Amino acid sequence: MLEIINNSNDPFFNLALEEYLLNRRDIKEDIFLLWRNRPVVVVGRNQNTVEEINRSFIQEKGIDVVRRISGGGAVYHDLGNLNFTFIVNDSPSLNLDFTRFTAPVIKALDIIGVKAENQGRNDISIQGRKFSGNAQCRQQGRLMHHGTILFDTDLEDMEQALMVDSAKISSKGVKSVRSRVTNISKHISSLVSIEEFQDILSNTINKNRECRELSSSELSAVKSLRDNKFCRWEWVYGFSPPFNVRKFQRFDWGSIDFRINVKKGLITDCKIYGDFFATGDIETIEQHLIGVPYRDEDLRQALEHIDLTSYFPETYCDDIIKLIRE
Repeated sequence: MLEIINNSNDPFFNLALEEYLLNRRDIKEDIFLLWRNRPVVVVGRNQNTVEEINRSFIQEKGIDVVRRISGGGAVYHDLGNLNFTFIVNDSPSLNLDFTRFTAPVIKALDIIGVKAENQGRNDISIQGRKFSGNAQCRQQGRLMHHGTILFDTDLEDMEQALMVDSAKISSKGVKSVRSRVTNISKHISSLVSIEEFQDILSNTINKNRECRELSSSELSAVKSLRDNKFCRWEWVYGFSPPFNVRKFQRFDWGSIDFRINVKKGLITDCKIYGDFFATGDIETIEQHLIGVPYRDEDLRQALEHIDLTSYFPETYCDDIIKLIRE
């Protein structure tokens, strides 16, 4: 088995690397890699991004958001979380076989005196508390299995980043299941760093330690995939399934109730209700929002040249954008 050494903490690069290696038909060996991300929320392929994140918190903390190519629910990564990836030749016997890939993690933990076990179909737990979630993806005869390992993650930030306000959002996407979690560091009797555990896990997976770094051409290809797919709003947000948003706010001069439909990241329908008094036809605002990407800068560009006080008394562009998006 070939280990690809990856010291990047860039989540966009790291997820691009997984897809790049999954599509490398010329590499015949099974591959694995261990990697860590700076703080980021990683949503599953089939999820509605806006439904999975606490937007105000991640903006305040400077937390990235990225979409992966495998299914499953949203997860939070930081430098206290270790990720592992296997890419192997596919076969019918691997169908939903998660234990083959989680076994080395359980064995590595046993070496440092922590008893772990598989839980459900795709989790690993310690004393009934989850510390690892796993997912898989298949493409053209190859299978990618990857998982998280909460070693010393900031669980408070994790909870906040994934805690979405109970705004009136309904979606055809797959909603995350929030589970009770734990850090491995809480269960270690002796002092073991995440770097030391990474070495133990690497040796457990691949005792022969066949490993290499990416070549310059490989780095260039991964960076291109990072920039042209994983960093793009169209993938992170626009790829979300269709969803509906209802945003309501009461002001001193009346209330506004926005009903918005979004498909492929674009507003496809908009209706505005409320008990406010407007001198202009409110349909003008509705029509200006049709076809606009559901993100701040595009909403601002669509609304900033309109005198909104003719429709909503004492209200300005930023007020409406904040209402629609938060």
